[in-house]
Formats: sequence, structure tokens, C-alpha cells
Amino acid sequence: MHTPHKRGHAGFTLVEILLIVTIIGLLASIAIPNFLRARMRSQATLILQDLRMIDVALANYALENNKKENDAANWTDVQRYIKEGTKLADSGGFDVFGNPYYVSAVGGDIELSDATYRALSVIAPRDFWSPFLIHAP
Repeated sequence: MHTPHKRGHAGFTLVEILLIVTIIGLLASIAIPNFLRARMRSQATLILQDLRMIDVALANYALENNKKENDAANWTDVQRYIKEGTKLADSGGFDVFGNPYYVSAVGGDIELSDATYRALSVIAPRDFWSPFLIHAP
């Protein structure tokens, strides 16, 4: 004997699918900007930490080499005082955006690239970078 197939609800309706897609889109529109903001915050914090490590390395360089406050220093002088194998030591004096860190003089200023500052200025205002300066070309 042949049994008839029941006509039931075997799939999703178009309205149900559209509702799910709308909910996923709404969640994505909330999550993506927060993710991008968190990424920028972590980049700014990483660069600030690099600036602090360069400052300490510059002080160690000056101490070991009897340098005075306005004596010139460059990246190769400072690099020897940064722990080997770290991203900063291997960076060649460049930040995560590929912009250089500026080491002006012993006891002087270590400066952040203006391009890096502009890229992160939404999340990290000028006072975030204190006591480091912004290098304007």
C-alpha cells in the first residue's frame, strides 16, 4: 500500500531567512567598528611602549658612552641597547605602520612620525603620546 506524503513545513520561508540575515548584519555592524577601534588602540599602545624602550635604550647608550645631553645619536647607537629578538630590535627603527622613529639627540627628544600620529589620532590624542613629540616633516 502506498502512504501519502504529508505536506508539512520542510524548510525555511523567505521571511525567516531575511530576518536571520538582518540580525547577522546588525550584529556585524556593531562588532566590526569595535574590533577596528580595539586594533587601533593596541597599535597605539605598542608604539608608545616602543617609544619608552627607545628612551631607556638612549639613556643606557648615553651612560655607557659618556655622552652629553645634546650629543647626536642615531638608531644604530640605540639599537644595541634593545633586547635582541624583539620586534623593536628587528624593526630597523620603524613602527608597525612602517614609519620611522626619530631619535634626535642624547637627552633630547624621541619623536613619533607625523603619519603614525595622524593614523592613530582618532584613538590616541596628542596628550596620549606625552612626553614624546610628534615629528612634523
